[in-house]
Order: sequence, then C-alpha cells, then structure tokens
Amino acid sequence: MDPRTPWQALTRPRFPLGPWPWRAAGYLASGGLVGAAAGAALLVLGVFSLFLVGLPLLLLSGLALGRAERLRLRLVDLDPVPDPHRVPAAPGLAAWLRTRVREQATWRELAYALLLATVLWPLDLLALAVGVGLPLALLGAPLQLAADGHEAKVAKAYLVTSFPEALVAALLGAVLLVALAYPLAAVAGARAALARALLTPRETERPGAIGEVIASRARLVDAFEAERRRIERDLHDGAQQRLVALTMTLGLARLDAPPGGPLAEQLEKAHTEAGQVLTELRELIHGIHPQVLADYGLGPALADAADRSAVPVDVGPEVSALPRLPVAVESAAYFAGCEALANIGKHSGARRARITARHAGGALRLDVEDDGHGGADPARGSGLTGLADRIAVLDGTLTIMSPPGGPTLLRVEIPCPALPTGSASSSPRTASSSGRG
Repeated sequence: MDPRTPWQALTRPRFPLGPWPWRAAGYLASGGLVGAAAGAALLVLGVFSLFLVGLPLLLLSGLALGRAERLRLRLVDLDPVPDPHRVPAAPGLAAWLRTRVREQATWRELAYALLLATVLWPLDLLALAVGVGLPLALLGAPLQLAADGHEAKVAKAYLVTSFPEALVAALLGAVLLVALAYPLAAVAGARAALARALLTPRETERPGAIGEVIASRARLVDAFEAERRRIERDLHDGAQQRLVALTMTLGLARLDAPPGGPLAEQLEKAHTEAGQVLTELRELIHGIHPQVLADYGLGPALADAADRSAVPVDVGPEVSALPRLPVAVESAAYFAGCEALANIGKHSGARRARITARHAGGALRLDVEDDGHGGADPARGSGLTGLADRIAVLDGTLTIMSPPGGPTLLRVEIPCPALPTGSASSSPRTASSSGRG
C-alpha cells in the first residue's frame, strides 16, 4: 500500500528517492508564504476592527484560510479532507452567516488562522532553512568560491579558501540533504496532523434526548420506506395492469376498424398515447423502489443504475459481493448513487465514472467518482441535500469532495449490520407482482 502521509513514508527504504521529501518541503514553503500573507491580512483587519469596521471580516477570515489550508493539505496528506461546515437550512446571506457563527468549525478555523499567522509560519520557514537551505548552501560552495576567486563564506559561518575545502563542503551538503529529509518530513507530518485536527469535522457528543430524536426519525424513515413500497406495489398491480389491458384492447380495436378511415386514425393515436403512458408509469414505478433492489439487494441495483447512466460507468468488482443490508440502508445508498450518476450526466462534463462499494467493519461505504470539471456544491440545489439529511437519520454521512477542475468524489458511509446469508431485507413479491413489463 502506498504511503498517504509523510509519517507513513518515513518507514519506506526508498524514502529519500521518492516524492515525499519534496512534498514536505513544498508544504512548509507554501505554509510560510500563506502564513505571512495571513499575518499581514489579520493585522490590517485587526486595526480596522478597532473601529468596528473589520470585525465581521476578522471573525470570518478563518473560513477562507481554512478552505485554502484544506486544499494545501493535499500536498502531504492524500486522505480526503472533508469540509466541516453544514449547508444552511435556508437560502440567503443572513442564513449563511447565522449558520457559520453558530458552528464550532468556524471558531476552530479562526484559531488556526491566528496560530498560523503568529507562530506556525516562522517555524515552517525555520525548518525549511535548516532542512533545505543549509545543505543547498554547502552544495553551492564550489560555485561561490569560483565566483569570488579567493574565498567564500558558506552559510555565513564556514570560510572556504580552496577548492578541496569547497568539495568537502559540497559533499557534506549532499549528505545533510539526505539526512535532514527525515526530520523535515516529520515536521511536515506534524503540521499536517495539526491542520487536520482543527480544520476537519469532529465527532460531537450527543445528549440522550438527541439520541431519542434520532431513533424516532429512523422509525419514520422505515415507515416511509414501507409506504413507498406499498404505493409501488399498488401502481404495479393496479394501474399498470389496467393500462396493459387498455393497450391490448385498443390494439385489437385497431385491427377491427376499417383501414384508412378516421376511426382507425383515432384508435392508432389512442393506442400510441396509451403505450407512452404505460412506459412513463413503468419508469415511475422503477424510481419509487426498483424491483432489482427489493429482490437482489444493493449490489445488483447499483449495477443496473450504472447500465442506465448517460455517462459510461465502471462498477468495482466488490459491488457484486455486497451482502444484504437493512431496507432503509439499501434504499438510501441506492438513491444516493442514482442522484450522483444523474448529476454526473447533467452537470459534470465527465467522460467516465466509477462506483465502488464495500461493507466492512460494520459499515457500508459507497463511492461514486467522475473525471469531470468538479466544483459540485450541494448548496446550489443538486438534490443531494435531502439525501444527506436522509443518510444522517441513519447515523451516516454523505461527503462531497469536488475541487475546481475535478475530479469529484461522492462518499456515503452508513453504519449498519449485514443481514444473515440467505435472508432478504424486504419480503419477496407475490406472484401477481412479479414480471415487470
């Protein structure tokens, strides 16, 4: 398994030859630049805050810096970095401000901004100067001596007067460049761990009353799923069968009508309309609760959704190995996957997508990825906000990682047990409700 952080990479024998020393140096160098800029900006906002002009901007300045730091964290931390902020319950600037001010994540980001602007960025530059600047200065000793012609003062401390001494200094610099790569990466890993601790979502403690509310909402979801399946069954066994019979009757009437006459034309038109209504009804029934989901489970249902997608979709081999899961879990994960595929086809500009899903450690994890242009935002009405609320009822999470330029990853994680082998998460259909046309 490839390392995901500098700390993991330190244990690899080929660490000095890999990209991680350069990643660590780039992270610390960019930290110094961002921190210095943040310090200057906060100083200006602090001065204006004395006149109550820059106070709102100062309080919310951590939001912009937190977003930038989560993007920068990808230099040394390859695991997903989710946004800790909630989508406001209502549109508008006032609702957005109320939501942000009430969130703990906003104040953690402000604390991180103050920490970066005052303490962290000088430490970043100091570590970079020792780990990279000093070895490079020693490596450049022969060039300095050649430029001066008589002597060179390396790193403002070591006087070199001959080329043998300069070559020794350069050799020492090469050794230090490799040796100091290890502590440099360790420092970058510590900085990344601090940033992740302050800038990503936390598990919050829930009082007992909240737990009861969650349980009550879960029962409502179960009742909703049962009602939706009842409606789907009634439509299939009632309205669809009657439309099938009507279509057959109109078809027989067309055969008995005189060809070419007005009656034949009207019957043909009615027969075509009835067929279109039947097709739309079948699509509606499939959208309410697909038969393949009820009979075979989440894996085949996701494969069926991938086959119907407007964008080519690769289905991971582990999808077909998914066990049967509780009804609400299978339904929520399926419709999240369908909504993600619909958004990919409408908005992403992607050429291909991929679905992976596995049940491990007592939880289901579903990933839908695409190679589109990114920039997906649930707040813009993608249909995922309602799904996120539905998944939250099951104590799960829906995370979207979609930087501008792509790629986009939608991840659904729901804790749930696997049902015993051979059992189904929903009762099988009766003979009258099988065999969809």
